[in-house]
Amino acid sequence: MISAAESATHADDVATLAAAFFAPPAELGDLRPVGADDLPADYLTLLAHSGHMTVTLEAWHESLVDVAVAGEVREPDRYARHSLLARRSDGRVVQSGIMRIDLTGLPERVRQAVELGETPLGRILIRSNLLREVELLALWRIAAGPMLAKELAIAPGTVIYGRSARILVEGRPAVELLEIVRP
Repeated sequence: MISAAESATHADDVATLAAAFFAPPAELGDLRPVGADDLPADYLTLLAHSGHMTVTLEAWHESLVDVAVAGEVREPDRYARHSLLARRSDGRVVQSGIMRIDLTGLPERVRQAVELGETPLGRILIRSNLLREVELLALWRIAAGPMLAKELAIAPGTVIYGRSARILVEGRPAVELLEIVRP
C-alpha cells in the first residue's frame, strides 16, 4: 500500500500536470498527499489499485461512463486533456481527470481515438489490445476549489480524494494521470 510520504514525492509532477487546466491552482483545490490507510473505505476501493479508472468507475456505479472534454492541449506527439466522466445512466459526473499522453509509438487508430475525445482513455487502451500496465503513484486528499466543485456538483471546500498514476504502454511510460473521483 502507498504511504503519504510516497505520495508527497509526486507533488511537483501533479502540480505541473494540473497547471495547464487549473490556473490558478486554487481553482482545482488544495491537494495534500495521503496514504492508502488515510482513505475512507469508498475511496480506498475506487483509488488504491492498479487498474483502469474507467473499468473501476463503471463497476462501482453500475453504469457505463461517457467522456466530455473540458479542455485540451495538442502538440505534434503529445496530447493533454482535462475531461469529465459521467454516468450514462443519469449524467452525474463521477470523475474530473487530467491526462497527458505521449503519442509516439501508438498505432494510428489509437492515436486518432484518443485525440477525437469521444471515448474514455481506459476503454480505448483496453480495446486496442496493447500491452499496458497502470502504476499507482500517489493518493491525494483534496479540498475542492471553485472550478472542481462546480464540475463535480459539490460545495467548494468539500473534501474528496484522487490519485495520480502512470500508464505504461508496451513497456514504455506513455500516460500521466490525475484522477479525482466522486463515489
